[in-house]
Amino acid sequence: MGPSRAAGGTTVLELRGELDILAVSVLSDRLDEITGTQGADLVVDVRAVTFIDCAGLSLLSRARFRTRQRGGRMRLAGVSGGGSVARLLRMTGLAGSFEIMSDDTGGGDDTDAAAGSSGPAGVADPAGTAVA
Repeated sequence: MGPSRAAGGTTVLELRGELDILAVSVLSDRLDEITGTQGADLVVDVRAVTFIDCAGLSLLSRARFRTRQRGGRMRLAGVSGGGSVARLLRMTGLAGSFEIMSDDTGGGDDTDAAAGSSGPAGVADPAGTAVA
């Protein structure tokens, strides 16, 4: 599970584990809440996502659409060349549809990602309470 936090007006949402239909059913309401505000600036960190399917891709696409519709911005962080999210974006031809942040700012958090990577993707609210 990863936190959702505000950083200088930007909401950073860290997703971990499997981003499949089960995770989407848990995350949809929280992501809709974040993307429902006018002019939201959202960074979705997918560095620790170990698996993503079409349901997960649909969730990200919906968040991108809702954010843009309200004059906001959504970026993906942690999309590395060999990661599952990067592979799916390339395979579907959607890599150019998302604003992808450079990995230069990430640092190499792979050990933490591997430690919490089993099971459906999760998110925690700013107080650290698990939503998943």
